[in-house]
Amino acid sequence: MAAAKPIAKPVDSSRADFSAQLIAWQRSHGRHTLPWQNTRDPYRVWLSEIMLQQTQVATVLGYYERFLARFPDVRALAAATLDDVFALWSGLGYYSRARNLHACARRVVADHGGAFPSTSEALMTLPGIGRSTSAAIAAFCFGERVAILDGNVKRVLTRVLAFEGDLAEGAQERALWAAATELLPHKGIEPYTQGLMDLGATVCLARSPSCLLCPVQSHCAAASAGSQERYPIKTRKLKRSAREHVWLWLIWQGRVWLIQRPDKGVWAGLWSLPEFASTLAFDEASSVWPGSGDALPSFTHVLTHLDWTLHPVRWNLPARTTQAQIDRLVAAWPTGRWFDQNEALAAGLPAPLRKLLLGSPG
Repeated sequence: MAAAKPIAKPVDSSRADFSAQLIAWQRSHGRHTLPWQNTRDPYRVWLSEIMLQQTQVATVLGYYERFLARFPDVRALAAATLDDVFALWSGLGYYSRARNLHACARRVVADHGGAFPSTSEALMTLPGIGRSTSAAIAAFCFGERVAILDGNVKRVLTRVLAFEGDLAEGAQERALWAAATELLPHKGIEPYTQGLMDLGATVCLARSPSCLLCPVQSHCAAASAGSQERYPIKTRKLKRSAREHVWLWLIWQGRVWLIQRPDKGVWAGLWSLPEFASTLAFDEASSVWPGSGDALPSFTHVLTHLDWTLHPVRWNLPARTTQAQIDRLVAAWPTGRWFDQNEALAAGLPAPLRKLLLGSPG
């Protein structure tokens, strides 16, 4: 039996001026003009943290502003329908975030009187708020001395500490959390936390980090060894898969038939087009339909774990088609209904469907 792998230990994590240098750099060179900064409103900070999960700042900016314009506070978000939330989230991806966002808003209103809890521990009890997100809200809004560990911060700290643990292992990730907590300053938690985020986003990049511009280069064990791109270590790779479907764009009297997808899986809860597993299956089903179809250019939609090839077919039903014929045809998709163009574009749609309806698929 192989010996248990020892938990990685941080390399000399007691550097007294690490946090002071990071705080000073953030105050003079960090980001200060992002719309969710310079506020202690937990609703705005929470919204930004959820949107920024696995999403670039440049992408989030427009969504964040539109979201606040429609839902200016947590009560407005809680009072909305999930369809309203999906409609504004459409194209941002990772749609479970939108579902959890809505559920969290309702919990905050129902269980906390519309006020977010003020500790990271209490925040973690809410839907969609994990340890790092709760810590960011608690640090920025309530000054709690608590560590964050999002993707950018993991990269910064594993390089600074030359952290040899494989973060695919829970014990090693817990060890990094402990190391991150040891490095926390006793004062200035807000600029320190923001500084770690800014450093990871603008200087300590995954590829070609700008080490000469780094305020904590002298503390960075990886930079000293020239091994920056070794960290963070994570051996478990995401398994990619592929799928292929015919996508039916069914049109009758200027309206499109959309179906609501299941609550779990890809595009959960969004409105989309009916799918067929193969061209043969589509040809068999459509052989008795009135009207005719036009095959549109196929495209592959790339998701985090999936390459999904879609073959859209636009099928126009004659205006004279009877209601009985329509009912028989769409009975296969009981979660569907007809949308006119404006209704469809106002609904929660997957990004490729929105592009398709606007005339630019793919």
